[in-house]
Amino acid sequence: MTASEQARTAIVFPGMGPSRFSEVGKFLMLDPYARRRLAEADEALGTSVFDNFREATEDYSEFSQVAFLVNSMALADKAEETLGIRPDFCVGPSFGQKAAAAYVGSLSFAEVVRLTVELARLEEDFFRREYTDVVTHSFVRTPEERLKEILADFDERDEWYDFSGYLDDGFYMLSVREKELDGLKQAISKAGGYSMYSMRPPVHAPAFSALRREAEQQVFASYELADPKLPVVTDQDGTVINSAAAMRTMMLDTFDRPINWRAVVATLKGAGVTKVCVTGPDNLFHRLDCTKDNFEVVAVGLTKRSRERERDRGRTR
Repeated sequence: MTASEQARTAIVFPGMGPSRFSEVGKFLMLDPYARRRLAEADEALGTSVFDNFREATEDYSEFSQVAFLVNSMALADKAEETLGIRPDFCVGPSFGQKAAAAYVGSLSFAEVVRLTVELARLEEDFFRREYTDVVTHSFVRTPEERLKEILADFDERDEWYDFSGYLDDGFYMLSVREKELDGLKQAISKAGGYSMYSMRPPVHAPAFSALRREAEQQVFASYELADPKLPVVTDQDGTVINSAAAMRTMMLDTFDRPINWRAVVATLKGAGVTKVCVTGPDNLFHRLDCTKDNFEVVAVGLTKRSRERERDRGRTR
């Protein structure tokens, strides 16, 4: 088998950045792929996603999340029909797991739309009751040894923290108590790093095992997943999965296990993947050094202006 015959492609559904109507509403209204997916979402929920999204005031409201899901799936449709993308693997880091589950057929798109709304409501309720003072902070250009020194100070003071993500060399997501945030930012800056953003509600921390249990009992119990139609690479540790049970575990792991994008990259590279197609309003994953250094990257996003606005915020979940 030649090298070209061995080359493989992965489709990547990105984590969610802020999805505001002012930036993506026109795409939802005019793009034919988005209109088709939007109609399916409306039917699944029995209400207008477009109208509810237009009235949303929070970046991660339930209808903002559905709109992001609609756009991601629409852009995957476009990638297939206009670019001829036929992936060998599927990846959905963080929120992207939802689009991935629909794409590989483990759940129908309508089911994923309803699941997204139910999980959004559950998370909002949970963080209204629990971990109300916790944020997830993302930062870059922080050498591992310097980060160990920062965390040693946390340990000496018996202050809680959890890793929520390992995205690239020197790029981390760390969940901390809000009262520790200013000191953490100062320490990062002193170490030569750069603080990007702080996210509420927090995400992907091992401490959130109670949220995982609630999601499993109150939401996922109502859904029956099918085996994925193509291999899926988990965003927690890069494991390749092929069964419905493993898909369910991956989607539950997102609540209390950190993202490890570097592990995903290593798995894809080891499997012979040479091209990744990122389908969605991505502001992060296609721009990471470990992604660009290892693959040909095809970013199927919105308009250039919308991508630039999302990119400048640099947020994802």
